Amino acid sequence: MAHPALDVLLKGSSGRSTRGLLRIIILCTIAAAAVSSRLFSVIRFESIIHEFDPWFNFRATKYLVQNGFYSFWDWFDDRTWHPLGRVTGGTLYPGLMVTSGVIYHVMRFLTFPVDIRNICVLLAPAFSGLTALAMYLLTSEMTTSPSAGLLAAAFMGITPGYISRSVAGSYDNEAIAIFLLVFTFFLWIKAVKNGSIMWGALTALFYGYMVSAWGGYVFITNLIPLHIFVLLCMGRYSSRLYISYTTWYALGTLASMQIPFVGFLPIRNSDHMSALGVFGLIQLVAFAEFVRGFLPGKQFQRLLTSMVLITFGLGFGMLVLLSVSGVIAPWSGRFYSLWDTAYAKVHIPIIASVSEHQPTAWPAFFFDLNFLIWLFPAGVYLCFQKLKDEHVFVVIYAVLSSYFAGVMVRLMLTLTPIVCVAAALALSAILDNFLVISAPTPPAKTDTNKSDKVKKPIGIYSYFSKTFVTCSAVLYLLIFVAHCTWVTSNAYSSPSVVLASKLPDGSQYIIDDYREAYYWLRQNTPDNAKIMSWWDYGYQIGGMADRPTLVDNNTWNNTHIATVGKAMSSREEVSYPILRQHDVDYVLVVFGGLLGYSGDDLNKFLWMVRIAEGIWPDEVSEREFFTARGEYRVDDEATPAMKNSLMYKMSYHNYQNLFPPGQAADRVRGTKLPADTPQLNTLDEAFTSENWIIRIYKVKDLDNFGRDHSSAVAFDKGHKKKRAAKKKGPRVLRTE
Repeated sequence: MAHPALDVLLKGSSGRSTRGLLRIIILCTIAAAAVSSRLFSVIRFESIIHEFDPWFNFRATKYLVQNGFYSFWDWFDDRTWHPLGRVTGGTLYPGLMVTSGVIYHVMRFLTFPVDIRNICVLLAPAFSGLTALAMYLLTSEMTTSPSAGLLAAAFMGITPGYISRSVAGSYDNEAIAIFLLVFTFFLWIKAVKNGSIMWGALTALFYGYMVSAWGGYVFITNLIPLHIFVLLCMGRYSSRLYISYTTWYALGTLASMQIPFVGFLPIRNSDHMSALGVFGLIQLVAFAEFVRGFLPGKQFQRLLTSMVLITFGLGFGMLVLLSVSGVIAPWSGRFYSLWDTAYAKVHIPIIASVSEHQPTAWPAFFFDLNFLIWLFPAGVYLCFQKLKDEHVFVVIYAVLSSYFAGVMVRLMLTLTPIVCVAAALALSAILDNFLVISAPTPPAKTDTNKSDKVKKPIGIYSYFSKTFVTCSAVLYLLIFVAHCTWVTSNAYSSPSVVLASKLPDGSQYIIDDYREAYYWLRQNTPDNAKIMSWWDYGYQIGGMADRPTLVDNNTWNNTHIATVGKAMSSREEVSYPILRQHDVDYVLVVFGGLLGYSGDDLNKFLWMVRIAEGIWPDEVSEREFFTARGEYRVDDEATPAMKNSLMYKMSYHNYQNLFPPGQAADRVRGTKLPADTPQLNTLDEAFTSENWIIRIYKVKDLDNFGRDHSSAVAFDKGHKKKRAAKKKGPRVLRTE
């Protein structure tokens, strides 16, 4: 007969094994659900790269696979930013491309006949499964409840706030960066809790990987030092903090400097100075702790005060001196735009023109996070109750990311992980309390009177309260899953290059004008034909049409983009010399007036004018495109500057011929158009897509134009003199 103690031990071991196996099964199911929920775009459309930036990433990955890593590192792309070109290998974050290339070669080594395109399309869904597992590990470090980690993994797997940048085909840097962000934070918490050089080195390793993948690594660069600084201010210095931070900073900084695009920024850029400052501060604190044991209290106090004052004075003076001398770069415009939402619109319109750089509307929080936004404050409150070192990290992360997500739509992506952590902590605490089956033992009765009855447990221990709260939580979770599935399917799974609409009978109608136009360029233009378009479409033209472009989505040269804006917003006599000077063969515009497609160039036109005006304020004026009442119009009341602009003429050229006389209408702007179609003298219509969304014009040669280059330039100079002589009145109030 077995010993009773041995039976208990075996039963406990069997129970732990069963729970561990069940946990693994649940995590695998969550990872599978995360991957599956991101495949709607492939099922409904096809395996295709989405949006704009992913097309450059895809093109760069193909170059890496075909030519090797060293050729990719030294790649100079002469087919972009004509005639400047781009030192591509030194101006990008290579982590995404290298990751895809490694997976491709490993699959080929294992004899799997996989295409690089399918790897790129499915990379984001695959990493979303890993992100769910990383979220489980991170949340498990915050609590002893195993349910919190599982809930956080499930939330992260299907939350729209993360799915928006990780559906199949969304081959952008965030495809792997969010996994690296979450996993780096997990490793950092492990390093702080254990004071281990190993965990600190692992944190630095994945931090270096993060630096190679996404410019958002600066968030980690500042959040970890802020965590240490707050702990020091709370009087929680320990050898654990010293070992973990110094290991991370030393190795992580060296790792980040290996990326050519980053280079010496970690020691010469203001964005990284907080990490360096806290590194110096923790050395001083460690030295003070060491000296404390050798000096009397008063002497130590005087030494500490003088040391702090001298160090602060020297540090501040050196920072000012290095900043003034240019050794340390000043804060970037993107940094200022995070603290002043109007800064970018005034000083850097190219940044403000991007929709994802706009402040976040309140409904977006509920759209992307659903009921997690209710649980988020409760989870942060629970962290305040315990307030261990790891909980301080959660509180700091929650406060910073909440602010940044409100400032910029794109930064909702950094808020989502901490919302999942806090919401899981709150919901698991609720369920752990209300799912306890046993009720407290009632107090013993001293009175033997049989008429006295034992009162039933009430409140949190009553079966009614348990049933009600549990059913409510389950209902909310079901609604959350339904909401996430609907949002993913309808809002975040449509590729920008393939549009879909519903016919009156409910069937789906595919609008494929983008690929139709890009394929026409690829098949009907010379291999070196230069294409001018607004910068939004540069990556797609390079990736699908394989033709040189003047500007693209990299937006590194504001003057070059302003040149395109000036050409689009000026009269033909001004635009034509610009086109000839830059060897432009074809001009591409997006026009949605026929179909009601609101994302066309006329709706973006004012940003072209603002960006051009920022470089040439005496030649381009936004005011000239508004009526006396401050309205932006395209109908009969449109201003002469609007009607004579190259963009207006290219958009509406021959458009009135589609309608009966006097019935031409723009379905996007909701206005009737003039009866006469605009006439183009310097361009010939070369191609118009089926639904008139893409229009391509060929630039006429000098002989066909009927005017030599010098006469066009002379006209341009005369136009400038007239404009300069014209007195500018007060700015009119305008509506946008």
